[in-house]
Amino acid sequence: MDPDIRPHQHMVSSVDRLSLKPHRPACLWFTGLSGSGKSTIANALEFRLNHEFRAHTYLLDGDNIRGGLNRDLGFSLEDRQENIRRLGEVAKLFVDAGLIVLTAFISPLRADRDRARQIIHPARFIEIYVECPLDLCEQRDPKGLYLKARQGTIPDFTGISSPYESPLYPELVFHSDQDSVEVCSQKVIVYLKENGILSDGMR
Repeated sequence: MDPDIRPHQHMVSSVDRLSLKPHRPACLWFTGLSGSGKSTIANALEFRLNHEFRAHTYLLDGDNIRGGLNRDLGFSLEDRQENIRRLGEVAKLFVDAGLIVLTAFISPLRADRDRARQIIHPARFIEIYVECPLDLCEQRDPKGLYLKARQGTIPDFTGISSPYESPLYPELVFHSDQDSVEVCSQKVIVYLKENGILSDGMR
């Protein structure tokens, strides 16, 4: 850090902010190929957390972030790394504010996800791998991206011309070709309860 940059010490601490929440903060980091179901699961999960548990949440989705904060970034390796770094810093602020933040990004490289874990806080980072066979992701292809990648009009597309590195030790793994959205969201809720982030008394 530049020696001339000195973070200001605020009178309201993260502990103070946490005392106002009925839950503990966490970052639920969904990763997987395009079309694997990350956004769909995260969206359904946030709805349940908000409506059933009155949890204070926020969902950060890849396309939404790239349409605003990261609209100056392309899809080169360097830009993808910067994309995830910025997302990690934003998620860190949400977690510090006491929220349960959900992110739905491909985030293809392990090193970038590991860096995000360190930025946010290792104990508050929950990596969720949404595994799905490439051929099924291509069949779903909601935005027609795989077709364009196969045609060569989209370079550096994850799973086709750019690698995806599966998590080695994720906290949760879903097989979206087998598990329904409801099953996946319920498994996350069970995990959050078992780890003291949610409680039954919140209902």
